[in-house]
Amino acid sequence: MRKYVILLLLSVISIGTRAQFNTDRLITSGEIALHYEDYVLSIQYFNQVIALKPYLYQPWLYRGAAKFYLDDFTGAEADATQAVKLNPYIDGIYDLRAIARIRQKKYEQAITDYSEAIRINPANRNYWFNRAICRMNVKDYQAAHNEVDTIIRRWAKFANAYSLNAELYLQEKDTVQAAKWLDKSLAVDPYDGDAWTTRAYISLARKQWRDADKFLSKALHIKPKMVSNYVNRALARFNYNNLRGAMADYDTALDLDPNNFLAHYNRGLLRMQLGDDNRAIIDFDYVIKMEPGNVLAIFNRGILHDKTGNLRAAIRDYTAVIDQFPNFWTGLQYRARCYRRLGMTAQAERDEFRIFKAQMDKHVGLQARWSKAKAKVLRKRSEIDPEKYNQLVVADENTVEHEYKSEYRGRVQNRSVETLPMPMYMLSYFKYTNGIKSYQAFDREVEAFNNTQKPARHLYVTCNPPQLNEIQTHAFFHSIDSLSSLVDAQRNVDWAKPLLLQRAVAYSVVQNYDAAITDLTAYIQIDSTSAIAYYQRGVCLTMISEFNVSQGINAQLQMARAMSDFDTAVKLSPKNAYIYFDRANLYVRQKNYSKAIDDYTTAIALNANLAEAYYNRGLIRMQSGDRPGGVTDLSKAGELGLYSAYSIIKKSEKK
Repeated sequence: MRKYVILLLLSVISIGTRAQFNTDRLITSGEIALHYEDYVLSIQYFNQVIALKPYLYQPWLYRGAAKFYLDDFTGAEADATQAVKLNPYIDGIYDLRAIARIRQKKYEQAITDYSEAIRINPANRNYWFNRAICRMNVKDYQAAHNEVDTIIRRWAKFANAYSLNAELYLQEKDTVQAAKWLDKSLAVDPYDGDAWTTRAYISLARKQWRDADKFLSKALHIKPKMVSNYVNRALARFNYNNLRGAMADYDTALDLDPNNFLAHYNRGLLRMQLGDDNRAIIDFDYVIKMEPGNVLAIFNRGILHDKTGNLRAAIRDYTAVIDQFPNFWTGLQYRARCYRRLGMTAQAERDEFRIFKAQMDKHVGLQARWSKAKAKVLRKRSEIDPEKYNQLVVADENTVEHEYKSEYRGRVQNRSVETLPMPMYMLSYFKYTNGIKSYQAFDREVEAFNNTQKPARHLYVTCNPPQLNEIQTHAFFHSIDSLSSLVDAQRNVDWAKPLLLQRAVAYSVVQNYDAAITDLTAYIQIDSTSAIAYYQRGVCLTMISEFNVSQGINAQLQMARAMSDFDTAVKLSPKNAYIYFDRANLYVRQKNYSKAIDDYTTAIALNANLAEAYYNRGLIRMQSGDRPGGVTDLSKAGELGLYSAYSIIKKSEKK
């Protein structure tokens, strides 16, 4: 009887081996890798599908999306084009190709794509909006206005459409209409920070300083880390004599971005005007270090050296400017004055004669003009000349960063602004790393497996394993094939057992979670006392459930199976902190925060150095309104090496 059981198990294993060649499974694995932003790996899966069934449009489409996320816009366009050839009735394919073309500034072609997408799915607002932006970029303003009118008629509460109309009017130099449309946009959505910023630019251009201050304050309330808005609000405040407020804004801007050129430049000018000469020199030193050829900063530093009595340093700075602009009379005049104070009369008289001659040449119409090449030495955005060396500089031109609306943007970009918990611990072939430090997370059962079975690749317990590059991906696919051959060759189930675990982990690494679950299930049938097999299967089930939820698929059954696996693993290994941590993460996904905190607390009691448990517990406490407890946990997580915890603490202080 036992022989038949063994044969049955091995037949199941063989079926699982052959399944790796099933295109549906390959596509699903590729989609999962795409979902978890492992784009190189996803491309490898779709490559396999294309090699097997090149007539399917899905792998071309998904591979194109992966290439897009990797900024390979040419490749994304090519794959989308092939997908269109195979199935011209899917509007999302045209959307992908259009976005890829936009990134290459192929606006006319993108317009064609969006026209086709709209024909297929006219109810998609984003297609209309993106096409309008493209029309604006090719300067077809009337067509863009008409497009916006259509959007507003159909989606009257879409604030971005009103803002886009405002930008169109700005490009047409009609600030009156632009302001009206921005006001309409803000009436629909008063929490649009970009719209408030654009409204402020109009006020700055009109020299309506108090209005600019008001609008920028609203923008900063919504987006408190926009450095350019602090710089521009400081400019507005300076112009209606709120010098203290201006200085505070420059200080804040430099706290957020210590390398900000314009904040240093303008703060230097403000300090200069307030008589804080030595600290103004420090600001200009920094500017010149960043831009050694910046004549405005050099000249202002020269003035400051002049005022503080460092005459030779002042002469060096004046000379640097005069060498580039020989007819800069103010510079010649200031240098001559320094020469006289040093008793260098001949040099002073030479400069004074040059001033006199330049004045006479101007009188008779012989004054030399600066070439375009020399003019480029000046800051592009400042639009000032050396005679305006003492004027503050606006941080940005009156332009808007276009926010195209598409499903093919956002996941990667948004990841930086989301407060995400640390992911589950799992078995892997990679050592643990949190981005700062690397070490081997100890698990007694894993250690025993490595010592007794001596696998070709050691197993490790890891959290947040790295994304695979192309070489690593191929290596793991090869490893899976090798392990599969070894599994198929075994006639004794006990000999197959360690190979099953190794292959399951390899499948997990390449995010083929279905195949991993098949192997782990077979392993558990052989050995029902393995805690690591249960919690690895629980991790795989959790990953699949997350993906299914993102696709709109009910994943309650998978989550329940994952929870059952974690419960069993806890019973089998009650001193394993990683299992409690993983179960806590699943509780978080189920919004059962009290049980999650209990499990994180248990994990910390078992392993006081488990930074991820402090981090995740801290996030829950912060979200639950327990800021002191959350800060304490996050502080400990930071102390243990998760330095991103400090940024969350800092962010919470500003709320």
